[in-house]
Amino acid sequence: MTTPPETVSDLIAAEDVLLFVNAAVTATGQREFRSSAGEQRLSLAFLHEYVRVNYRPVYAAALALDINDHNAAMIVEQLLRTADEAGGADGKRAEGRLIAARLARMPPQRVYRLFRALRAAKVNNRRTRAIVRDWLAGRADLGHDAVKYRAGLKAVARHAHLPLATAESGDFLFAPRRRVRYEHPYLDAYRRAQYEQGALYELPFTVAEGFAAKHGVRRAVFLERIAPRMTRLERLRTERASDLTVMPLTRLALYVLSLPFGARVERRAELTAALRGAALRVAGPYAGTWGRVAAVLDDSYSASGSSVKRRRPLAVALGCHFLLDALAAPGAYAAHWTSGATDPLLVRPWGPTPLGARILDALEGPAPDRLVIVSDGWDNAPPGLAGEVLRVWRTRLDPGRRTSAVHVNPVYDAAGFDVRRLAPSVPTAGIRDAEDLAALVEIAQFAEGRMGLAELRAYLDRRVELFLREATR
Repeated sequence: MTTPPETVSDLIAAEDVLLFVNAAVTATGQREFRSSAGEQRLSLAFLHEYVRVNYRPVYAAALALDINDHNAAMIVEQLLRTADEAGGADGKRAEGRLIAARLARMPPQRVYRLFRALRAAKVNNRRTRAIVRDWLAGRADLGHDAVKYRAGLKAVARHAHLPLATAESGDFLFAPRRRVRYEHPYLDAYRRAQYEQGALYELPFTVAEGFAAKHGVRRAVFLERIAPRMTRLERLRTERASDLTVMPLTRLALYVLSLPFGARVERRAELTAALRGAALRVAGPYAGTWGRVAAVLDDSYSASGSSVKRRRPLAVALGCHFLLDALAAPGAYAAHWTSGATDPLLVRPWGPTPLGARILDALEGPAPDRLVIVSDGWDNAPPGLAGEVLRVWRTRLDPGRRTSAVHVNPVYDAAGFDVRRLAPSVPTAGIRDAEDLAALVEIAQFAEGRMGLAELRAYLDRRVELFLREATR
């Protein structure tokens, strides 16, 4: 039976949108194992323009998905640059709500960088000024921002012609010699830190760090004294965190992989307990509900990532390993690393990628309820075996789809404008953090070609509604 043309068109549109979502989840414009930063940025720029022009409402709705902040900032910038394409007042209003909700969730330094990019592009329409004004009004302490994000706040205030909440902040940014002292503690501490070493410990960590270098303070002394003012992430970055139980799953996996083998063995109980605890927090009420789960996890050499994303693909695989163990029924999880490793705590990126052989191992014996493959999709030992195994298994051995299969890929393929796929019969979703696995398995159903654009739009509408509802809490 021939598929009606409109259905074919819908399926193509759905594929285009899913291709973009995969890119927006995984790609950050940085160097990957097989592509340069320039290739990544060029590929992303094309995808953003293509989807914005052809599917603008869906393009805006992507802000409600678990895409990374790099692509969220690109979407906001493109929407504000092309306000005349929004489709009237209703379209602008809908986009404005999504933009405001997304900016509220983004790190402030990323938002200030976005606003500076808009200034460089001479984007200063009324909607942009309103969004900037509302975001600044929602900041808890502009005095803090004036110190920590000084250049960003100064550029934004000047570009959008916005009066700052206090005269002190305005003087600090634009006429610093006008006052001999400030009432705001951060502003005055910044003034005194120019010549008084003790004042730097009253400032936010990243600002104090610069003054410590200026005053020649030894690093160990500085870190010890500034520790009470450091955020949790700052403590993690300076490797001062002693409580691993608060680390997010993927960040914890990165930390574990950064340790030498000896330290991993010595701290095995501590690290394993921390990884399992992080996975259980992510699994939440779904822990133990996925039945029998088989995983194929890529620890081949390409999982080493790149100089700017060191061991990131392997960290995602390690995080997924512990999360899948938490999601599976007790005692019903089996992991198959491409290297043949049996100790997840000691995995390292090396060797070829025999995905086909490991998929055969995963499907041997009682059929799992779920098969999850975590890999960059470069099957090379031998090439193409994984795709053929999956094709035969899906068409001959499991045509009724008793086993749900999904491939999650942590690496964006710039040349293919998507994450690399293994087989048409198994859906592929891009993944950046192991924490997003469950949500990505849900959206991967649309990649099987059995649901068109109408179903995908309905799913996006539900996500947008939930996203905006959470933003107003």
